[in-house]
Amino acid sequence: MIRSAATVNTCASSSVNKKTMSTTKAPFTISRTLNAPQALVWDVYTKPEHLMHWWGPAGLKMIHATVDLRPGGMFHYGMSSPDGSEMWGRFVYKEIIPISKLVFVVSFSDKNGGVTRHPMAPTWPAEMMNYAEFSEENGKTTVKLTGYPINCTEDEARLFYDSFAGMQGGFNGTFDQLDQYLATFNS
Repeated sequence: MIRSAATVNTCASSSVNKKTMSTTKAPFTISRTLNAPQALVWDVYTKPEHLMHWWGPAGLKMIHATVDLRPGGMFHYGMSSPDGSEMWGRFVYKEIIPISKLVFVVSFSDKNGGVTRHPMAPTWPAEMMNYAEFSEENGKTTVKLTGYPINCTEDEARLFYDSFAGMQGGFNGTFDQLDQYLATFNS
């Protein structure tokens, strides 16, 4: 088990404008059961040669992926849209329990891995804490994602919590691509 003791401020307890939000907000959650064993799902979720085939919203093409899978390490990726524009992102790993759990901070980024704002929503939170949990039953693996904004203003948090429907759609598209990629291992 690989762990890091880093702590993070949620928007509920610490925000840029020093106002506090209600702590009753539920985090964003989504899960998908995949027709693949847990070890394989873990590999395709943590290795760049696999992430290049499925990660990201439908319609975007992966153009870059590096993974340094350790606390403090980063998954840095780039995607291009059909019009040729690029979007970059990163996960900074906080905790890793091999084949069962990843804890990471998600941000939009530049080509060099520096934190940037969402290219289409400048009031989107700059950082989101995420948990990816993997569990297997009868040869199928359920991935459960949980996320919430951290180190943000009330306006940024409000936008995050008001965007769950769009996030559900985006992650469902990503999970669809993951399903399709995993099916290539069973052919």
